[in-house]
Amino acid sequence: MQAENPGRDLSREIREFIAKNFYAANVETLADDASLLDQGVIDSTGVLELVAFLERTYAIEVADDEIVPENLDSIAAIAAYVRRKRFGPTVEEAPPSSGIL
Repeated sequence: MQAENPGRDLSREIREFIAKNFYAANVETLADDASLLDQGVIDSTGVLELVAFLERTYAIEVADDEIVPENLDSIAAIAAYVRRKRFGPTVEEAPPSSGIL
């Protein structure tokens, strides 16, 4: 497991994993928001490999109900998912406050 560092470049780390483990003509030119499934970079078996990588590398637990495209279908979505799992929701993602100070 790697050291805790909120500023680390998750997108770069995820892109490197994808480049090493899945076929992509040129993963460096793949947009962060491009669908990995639609582009043929990853398939259902690959999603399981990706989940194992995320759990091992970032010390998170990926629940079965979290294995959905919204979390895992692009480099940007994966990075955002890992950030939420490790550091909690961002201000934009946080639930509304109760109004109690």
